[in-house]
Amino acid sequence: MIATRILQPPAGGVYSSGPEMESMTTQAANAMASSTRVDFPAGATRRVVIEAVEPEVEAGRYAAKATPGEIRVECDAFADGHDQLSVVVLYRPEGKRQWSQRPMTFAYNDRWRGSFPAPDVGRYEYTVEAWIDHWATWRAGMRKWLDAGVDVDAHLAIGAQLLGAAARRAAEGTGSVGRSRPDDAPALRELASLLRDERVPGAERAEPAFTAEVAKMMGRHADRTHATRYGRVLRLVVDRERARFSAWYELFPRSLGEPGLHGTFADVEAHLPYVKELGFDVLYLPPIHPIGRTHRKGKNNARVAANDDVGSPWAIGAEEGGHTAIHPALGTLADFRRLVRVARDEYDIDVALDIAFQASPDHPWVREHPEWFRHRPDGSIAYAENPPKKYEDIYPIDFETGDWQALWLELEGVFRHWIEEAGVKAFRVDNPHTKSLRFWEWCIARLKADWPDLILLSEAFTRPKVMYNLAKLGYTQSYTYFAWRRARWEIEQYFTELSAPPVVDFFRPNVWPNTPDILTDQLQSGERSMYAQRAVLATTLSASYGIYGPAFELMESRPREPGKEEYLDSEKYQIRDWDCEAPNLRDVIARLNRIRRENPALHHDRSLRFHRSDNDQIVVYSKWSYGDGSPHTYRYLEPRPGDAGNLILVVVNLDPRHTQSTMIHLPLDEWGIAWDESFEVHDLISDARYVWRGGSNYVELNPHAFPAHVFRVTRSRPPDEHQREEY
Repeated sequence: MIATRILQPPAGGVYSSGPEMESMTTQAANAMASSTRVDFPAGATRRVVIEAVEPEVEAGRYAAKATPGEIRVECDAFADGHDQLSVVVLYRPEGKRQWSQRPMTFAYNDRWRGSFPAPDVGRYEYTVEAWIDHWATWRAGMRKWLDAGVDVDAHLAIGAQLLGAAARRAAEGTGSVGRSRPDDAPALRELASLLRDERVPGAERAEPAFTAEVAKMMGRHADRTHATRYGRVLRLVVDRERARFSAWYELFPRSLGEPGLHGTFADVEAHLPYVKELGFDVLYLPPIHPIGRTHRKGKNNARVAANDDVGSPWAIGAEEGGHTAIHPALGTLADFRRLVRVARDEYDIDVALDIAFQASPDHPWVREHPEWFRHRPDGSIAYAENPPKKYEDIYPIDFETGDWQALWLELEGVFRHWIEEAGVKAFRVDNPHTKSLRFWEWCIARLKADWPDLILLSEAFTRPKVMYNLAKLGYTQSYTYFAWRRARWEIEQYFTELSAPPVVDFFRPNVWPNTPDILTDQLQSGERSMYAQRAVLATTLSASYGIYGPAFELMESRPREPGKEEYLDSEKYQIRDWDCEAPNLRDVIARLNRIRRENPALHHDRSLRFHRSDNDQIVVYSKWSYGDGSPHTYRYLEPRPGDAGNLILVVVNLDPRHTQSTMIHLPLDEWGIAWDESFEVHDLISDARYVWRGGSNYVELNPHAFPAHVFRVTRSRPPDEHQREEY
C-alpha cells in the first residue's frame, strides 16, 4: 500500500502567497518527508504475471513424481498491453547451482507448455521465468508496417538498437541462462549496421531480421532485466520405471514346501519360473522374521493356538530376533540374499519385503526398550485393539515416546539393514497410516537420498486425505479402494480422480482385487467370470496392480464366516498346500500381463478416459500413448499421437452372470478418425478383429465366454477385411 498525506488549508480556508506561503510549504514538505513513508512493491517493473504452474503439489510443499524422460510443465503467463512474451522452464538436478532452460510455447488463452529432460533417477528442481520479448514484439510490428507500405526507417532504428544491446550482452556473457555465446556478437552487430544503412531499401534491410537463426541468437541474449521468475522453486522426484508400471504377486513362502513341511527361501526360488510365467515383476513376501509365541494366534485367528500352529507373520519378534532377523525355518541370510539376486538377475523380478512396525510380546524391543510402547495404568504394555477386535499377539509402537529420536533411528535402520545386507529395493509397508506422518517424511527422505531407486508401497486402507498425504510424504505407490469400487459410476468417478491433476502428480495407485485380508463378497461367489472381470479392470485401469496368489488365480472364495472378508483357513495363521494345477486363471492373467507389457498406453494412468455406454452394466474406457510411450492427456490443442501411437479401448461387462449388450460412443474426432472412415479394433484377448465405422458401435459380452474386450485400435483398414469372419 502507498501511504499518502493531504495538506489542509490554514484557517480562513485559503492559502496566502508570497514568502510566508513558501516558508509554510517548505515546512509542510519537510514534515511530510519525516512522518510519511512511501512503500513501493519490489520488482515493480516486472510486468509479466505467472500463475497456475503444473505440476505443483500443495504450493510446492511436496515434490511431484515422475519417471525418467521428458517432464511436461504448464503455466499461465500474461502481461499488460499487447507485447509478446518469452517463457522458459528452468531446471536442474537438486543440489546444483546452475540452471538450464527450455523454451515454453504458447498453447491457448495465455496458457504455455514446455518440458525438460530428467534422464536419471533422483531429485530435480524447476521453475518458470517469463519476460517481455521486445525483439519478438518488434518483429511482429515490423511485419505489419512493411505490409502497410509506410516508411520504416524509425522502426528499423529501434530494431538496430535492440540488436546492438543484445550484441553487448553476448560479448559480456550476461543476460543468458547456461553457457554464454560471445561468438554471436559479431553477427548481431553486422545485422544492426544493416538495419541502420538508409542506402538500402527498408524491406531489404528488414528481411534478414526475420530469420530463425537471428531469433535464436536474440533468444540466447534476451534482455531479462525485468523478467518475472515464479515465486517458488518446485521439486520433482524421478523414480525408476517400475515405480510407475509394475505387476505385484504376493505369496507366503512357508506354504511352498512339500505337503506338511514349512517352505523355505529355496522353495521360493524354485517357484520363480511360475511367477515369471504369469508375467509379474515384483514378488512380495509377507514378514520373514521370527514369530512370537506369547498369545500366538491359531488357525482362523483362534485366540488360543495349538502346539503346532505357526502363528501370524505380522506378530514379529521372538528369542531368535526381531525385524532384522530371519525366521529359522525359512533359511539363512545367505539364502535370502541368493533369492533376491537370482530373482533380479535371472528373472528381472524385484523381491519386495513387508515392513510392519509392531512387535510381538517376545520381541527384543519389548525387553530392551519398553518405553517405545504404550502402557496401561497397571504398568503392562497395551496390545493392539480395533474395537471390538483384540490383537494380544501384537504391541503397537508409541510414537509419542520421550525416546522418539532413538526409536526413529531404529526403525529407519530396519530398512537400511535389508537394503545393505540383502540388496532389497522394494518394500510394502503395513498400515503406515497408524504411524507418525512426520516420521515417514523424515525416514523416506533419508532413505531416498541414499537409494533413489527405492520403491515403497503404502498399504493404507484409510481416509482419502491421509492416504494422499502419505503419497505426498514420499511413498512411491499406494493401495486404493479398488476392491470396493464395483458399479460403473463408482469406477468412473474414482479412477477419473486418480488419473487427473492434481492427484496424478503425486499419487500412484496400485490396485489389488484381493489381499490376505480382503476377500470381497464379489469374489466369494467363486465365479470365474467375476475373477476374470476384476483381473481385466485391475490390469487396465491402473499402470500398477497386484494379486495375492495363488488364492486369486485358483479363485479361492471361501470366507471364514458369512458377511466377513476374511479367508477361511487363511494363510495368515497356517500353512496351506496349494494345488496350482486345479482349475485356475493362469492363462488369463498371463495374457493380460503380456498385453500390458506390449502396449505402452497401459504403462501410464494420465491418459485414462471413460466413454459413454447406453448400458450401466458395461463400462468403456481407453488409454492412449505417443510413439515414444508417453501418455496423451487430451489437453486442449495437445497434438494427437497419430498412427505411431498406441490406443487401447477396454469394454467390460460388470454383470458376472448375464450377457449384456450396448451401443458404445467413441470420440473419433479426438482420435483423429473421420466419422465416415473405417477403423480396426483388434481384441487382444481373443485375437478377433472387427472393422467399425462411425463413433457408435454395438458390443455384446457373454461373461461365461469372457467378460471383456481389450481392443487395440488402428486407423488402417485390414487388407482382407471382407474375408474376416468377425466383421
